Amino acid sequence: MAARNVDERDPMKLRRLLAFSVAGSLALAPAAHAESVLRIAMTASDIPTATGMPNNGFEGMRFLGYPIFEGLVQWDLKHTDKLAGIIPALAERWEQDSNDKKVWTFHLRQGVSFHDGTPFNADAVIWNLDRYFKNDSPQFEPQGAGISRARAPLVGGYKKIDDATVQFTTTQVASYFPDMVVYLLFTSPQSFEKAGRDWAKVAALPAAGTGPFKITRVAPRESVDLAKFDGYWDPNRMAKVDKVRLMPIPEANARVAALRSGQVDWIEVPAPDAIPSLKQAGFAITTGSYPHVWPYIFNIGAKDSPLKDVRVRQALNYCVDRAGIVELLNGTAEPASGWLNDKDPNFGSPKNRYGFDAAKGKALLAEAGYSEKKPLSLKVMISSSGSGQMLPMPMNEYLQENLKQACNVELSFNVVEWQVLLNSSRALPDAQSLQGSMALNVSSPSSDPSVMARYFAGDRFPPGGFNFPNWKDDAFDAALKALAETDDTKVIDAQTALAHERLVDNPPWLFIVHDLNPRGMSKKIHGFVSPQSWFVDLTLVSVQ
Repeated sequence: MAARNVDERDPMKLRRLLAFSVAGSLALAPAAHAESVLRIAMTASDIPTATGMPNNGFEGMRFLGYPIFEGLVQWDLKHTDKLAGIIPALAERWEQDSNDKKVWTFHLRQGVSFHDGTPFNADAVIWNLDRYFKNDSPQFEPQGAGISRARAPLVGGYKKIDDATVQFTTTQVASYFPDMVVYLLFTSPQSFEKAGRDWAKVAALPAAGTGPFKITRVAPRESVDLAKFDGYWDPNRMAKVDKVRLMPIPEANARVAALRSGQVDWIEVPAPDAIPSLKQAGFAITTGSYPHVWPYIFNIGAKDSPLKDVRVRQALNYCVDRAGIVELLNGTAEPASGWLNDKDPNFGSPKNRYGFDAAKGKALLAEAGYSEKKPLSLKVMISSSGSGQMLPMPMNEYLQENLKQACNVELSFNVVEWQVLLNSSRALPDAQSLQGSMALNVSSPSSDPSVMARYFAGDRFPPGGFNFPNWKDDAFDAALKALAETDDTKVIDAQTALAHERLVDNPPWLFIVHDLNPRGMSKKIHGFVSPQSWFVDLTLVSVQ
């Protein structure tokens, strides 16, 4: 089945974009000496916010987060053969209190400075935590607070012990708490002061972090320029390029055109039908399994939602032709029959293994009261682009036809911008902003128990969490509690598998595909590592 290519763009608009890119490239290359410049085309429709807690999902964290603004812990992104774990960053070490497991102590790295020369210390940590978690603090930032509270929902309290030590208290015992701390990034308090205590003006300074790159220029909807930070605290992780230019180019074909013409060196998510010709032309296409799933997130909690019936949710998972979507994507994805990848050792042994079985799907729908004369109808909120969204328009059009032909399910779409869709994932089930949507097409990380807890724990309903479906499963919550209260990795693995079995058999989501993280790159790029993570280490990359 052919899907309409909706990534075509206005030729005049493309010429304007490329003209801007050429001008920008010239501006980045002073005549005095040849600087190495890495130019990246993102999928975002605008640059992520550049204040130290970027929006635009994890693509924002990938490019305007970790390279500039760091956390107490960071991802280990140097390996391709295992899931990325966490390692020390602005904290040299941390420990969970043996007497009170809700208490975590982090010992800060000494001698670290922000890009503006001010010291990183416990006062800076507390200042930033107040920015995220204290509504009446002068530096409170609503957008950053919303993102941080959703990603680190167990922060109950925090305090300074001394200049080099801070302590957190969590709202419940959680062995995976450091996996949440990795998402709390730190900006220099002086950036806020220089901007007249106005977060809207901080990015224009630009804002200062502690990372291997510093921001040098921000042009909304056009680009962000980064430069190597020569004063970075880790001499073993110094950037190999002098500058990075990040450009939002949401249309896949436009990104491909920019790569072919030499206007960029690296593109996120090339158009699948362009991959063979890109390879033939000598461009590198990198792929690799990583913890990510492209689903429909069901709205179970809405009044009269047909998705309250588990048979309907299971039926939809049987009705999807995942192999057809993989073919549409030219092999840059894998079928998903659960939140975790089928090859994950913690996938478990669920009773249901979802493949394309239209007969079984239709039988379950019939049991739930749906027939040829009374078809199931669903409105789904989707985006035209965005972080990890792959090619959402062609993919959703494929699903629309697939579900209609296979199981007589009628899909309609509410197309919104990516950030609007992200905001909707924290909406109440019957919120007017959802416009009657019974599912959200929001791509998701599927990396560790902390993320599992954020999306599925029974006490994480919006607006205080990401459990948009308002899904509650007692067996799942029991497994999550058991793994949270131990540091025994065997017990954690076993309970993770039990929890995942419940996600499959009592599905809160329609699991569609795991994408393979495709990127297109010019021959000039060397040293790139495609880790099993949403994130990448730009310090490893050189341009020659």
